[in-house]
Amino acid sequence: MSTQDSQQNVVPEKGLEKAFGYLTSMLVPGETLLKVGIQRRLFALTHRRTMVSATSGRFIGSIRGLLGGFTPVDVRWQDLKNAHIKAGIFGSTLYITALEQPDLATQGKVMRFQFSGLRKDEAQEIYKIAQTHEQAWREKRRQRELEELRAKSGGFGNFGGSMPVAESSPEASAVERLKKAKKLYEEGLISDSEYETTKARIVSEL
Repeated sequence: MSTQDSQQNVVPEKGLEKAFGYLTSMLVPGETLLKVGIQRRLFALTHRRTMVSATSGRFIGSIRGLLGGFTPVDVRWQDLKNAHIKAGIFGSTLYITALEQPDLATQGKVMRFQFSGLRKDEAQEIYKIAQTHEQAWREKRRQRELEELRAKSGGFGNFGGSMPVAESSPEASAVERLKKAKKLYEEGLISDSEYETTKARIVSEL
């Protein structure tokens, strides 16, 4: 679906034409608008009017200023660290946590955003989309981190490979490699079978 098609499938509500116009103006060619969530009027009486949306490539939030204009919140799915939702009596609150570092970064500072008073069904749909992307990118980060750890240790196969010359004894080297393998396993970076295979290989060399 093209950007133009996605715009045509969204019918702005009365009084929200400018907000929808601002939102669709942020879409890039090829980006699809999947779901839009609006802050309930009950909350908009005392707060700035909020709109959130999920697209094929990111989460977009916009908050209308007291004197007009919109403040954007733009989070690419690959930068999403966590999303959760809290349903209240009259509306739902969506919480978004994003990494400040780009792409597959696993550490560093985070940004936190809160969008209150959203219509429950709309907020729930956007939350589901965010959760799907969060889980997918979490796995990609896990794989990236595993690759980096393997590279730092000289490759996963080296856990059972030749001994470094600097080691005082084969036993000491084996203990060190066992500790590394266990750490990877406890952090969920290798599977149970990978851990058992590596451990057996190291022990067999003693």
